[in-house]
Amino acid sequence: MFINVMILGIAFQLILNLTRPAVPLFASSLGASTLEIGVLTACYAFLPMFFSISAGKMADRFGDRLPVLAGMTGLGLSMALPWCFPSLWALYASQLITGFSSIFIAISLQNVLGHAAPEGKRNDYYGWFSTANSLGALLGPVTAGYLISHLSYPAVFAAAFFVFLITFVFAWKLSSGKPTAAAVKTGLADSLGLLKLPALRRALIGNALALYSREIFAAYFPLYAVSKGISVTGIGWILSIQGLSMVLVRLFMPWLQRKHSNDAILIGSIAASGTAFLLVSLTVNPVWLGVWSVLMGLGLGCGQPISMSVAYQSSPASRTGEVLGLRLLINRVSQFTAPLLFGMIGASLGLITVFYASSFFLLGGTLLIKPPKKE
Repeated sequence: MFINVMILGIAFQLILNLTRPAVPLFASSLGASTLEIGVLTACYAFLPMFFSISAGKMADRFGDRLPVLAGMTGLGLSMALPWCFPSLWALYASQLITGFSSIFIAISLQNVLGHAAPEGKRNDYYGWFSTANSLGALLGPVTAGYLISHLSYPAVFAAAFFVFLITFVFAWKLSSGKPTAAAVKTGLADSLGLLKLPALRRALIGNALALYSREIFAAYFPLYAVSKGISVTGIGWILSIQGLSMVLVRLFMPWLQRKHSNDAILIGSIAASGTAFLLVSLTVNPVWLGVWSVLMGLGLGCGQPISMSVAYQSSPASRTGEVLGLRLLINRVSQFTAPLLFGMIGASLGLITVFYASSFFLLGGTLLIKPPKKE
């Protein structure tokens, strides 16, 4: 079971990170403007804003295998569209379907781990899962860079589709987990009421800010780097070493958690991302851009496993999938609104202002998750 979840986590992130740097560059080559690229990036998060909590409740009620199978099937379809129909409409459709499919995969895989982890080992299980995800983030961009440089943009989506085909069998063999059909039915207000739990609220907001930073960086950094004369292969390497830093920092997580609270680590992860955005905007040297990419990766690598673990541990026993769905909802709201907002900023004031504004937004966001002194 554990091995299946790890393989699916790697495959899921490999598919996403193969295509993530390709989408804005492919769209730009098809004539899309900065604002249109912002809208395209936001499409990924549009449907999850409405269905994340429902997907979590589905996992609670019916188990985790069916949602993962459905999500993987949709993910395969979303990769096939730009491969077979290389056009802007296919990219828009692909992003919408990818976003919708991803909620079922992400929630249910995290739920499987939460159910399977022994008490006291949940942080370790989520840490390994985050490491598996980071391996996909490491391999995806650099592979995409070489495929784009030597073949074409549609070849990236073809490669992602074949990753789906190879790994679908692991989704088929996945256990259904622990359905909780007797769970009390809840509405949206009840789900949002879970945000009254202070630790859960800070973890979810912190994770949303950190994940937003990664999405904005993946969407706009390739455009910025191309404008500075950096090759697509070089862009792939810079994004991939960010994934490597996310893997390496996990080795130090036990030490960090002994020395610092979860809140302190989350605040540090967001501050690292905000600082990286500012430094990128002041840099044109590829080596230093790689260094700032690593800085962001170190922050992301610390924050994500803690957020998953706190979200699960703060959940009522029969509502773990629902809480993980709420976590994903908050993530997708930030991922939807940020590309639109910063796409408009970039279109009107220039691409570089996206990085200035993101730095200000993230550094200011640390105030939202600072715990009261009495805690």
